[in-house]
Amino acid sequence: PLLHQLRLYKEPWELERMREAARISAKAHELVRSFARPGMNERYLQSLIEQCFLENGARGPAYNSIVAGGDNACILHYTSNNAPLIDGDLLLIDAGCSLFDYYNGDITRTFPINGCFTGEQRALYEVVLTAQQAALESVVPGQNTEGVHAIAVRVIVEGLVDLGLLQGSVDSLIEQGAYRHIYMHRTGHWLGLDVHDVGAYRLGDYPVKLETGMVLTVEPGIYISDRFEVPDGQPCIDDRWKGIGIRIEDDVLVGETDPEVLSGDAEKSLQAMQS
Repeated sequence: PLLHQLRLYKEPWELERMREAARISAKAHELVRSFARPGMNERYLQSLIEQCFLENGARGPAYNSIVAGGDNACILHYTSNNAPLIDGDLLLIDAGCSLFDYYNGDITRTFPINGCFTGEQRALYEVVLTAQQAALESVVPGQNTEGVHAIAVRVIVEGLVDLGLLQGSVDSLIEQGAYRHIYMHRTGHWLGLDVHDVGAYRLGDYPVKLETGMVLTVEPGIYISDRFEVPDGQPCIDDRWKGIGIRIEDDVLVGETDPEVLSGDAEKSLQAMQS
């Protein structure tokens, strides 16, 4: 526990290593987005990502890269990476490099394979992007990871209610967890020498407060698939929404006042995702 606590706080030299890991990881994401085309295989894009890691001085991937087209993106830890990319689908890529001294990057981006969102894809992407931005802005000293997650959840639930994918009051839906067939994971984790780095999130009844020098990921998502059962009282989901999986993930340093997004070189705006 003592060592875990020490690892929560990054020294200046450690932060430089993490910036480098994020820079290389972001470069790989940008490269692959420029190459992706319908008809390619997920495995080919995985090879491009990991080649980029190696060519830029990393020791390799920090974890099994996720390259998931269409409904495969709704499998949270999909690593088969062996399906063809379908025109009209989204592609979710969750990949980061590990340096030779083991500092890691961890980035997720989602974009349309053919360069153009459908109306449903765009609407859900905007919800996730808005949720991520709100959560990112809350990564400040005195906040905690539970608070960051709660902010992302509220924005996502509000967006899903507006789109008719959830029904009921936002507060009730959150309290009952009635959104979890669409957003079922936490919004982030510590990052450092491990991808899911050591360090407590709670001490007894109290969540650990964020302090300057801590690094965590912020990664809200939306996943709509027949893989997940719709809970009683919630609307059946029309087929036009199914097969859409979106996650946006960045590596974030808790600064003295404002957060620093270490992985900001990886584009995520609507305009960039359609270029």
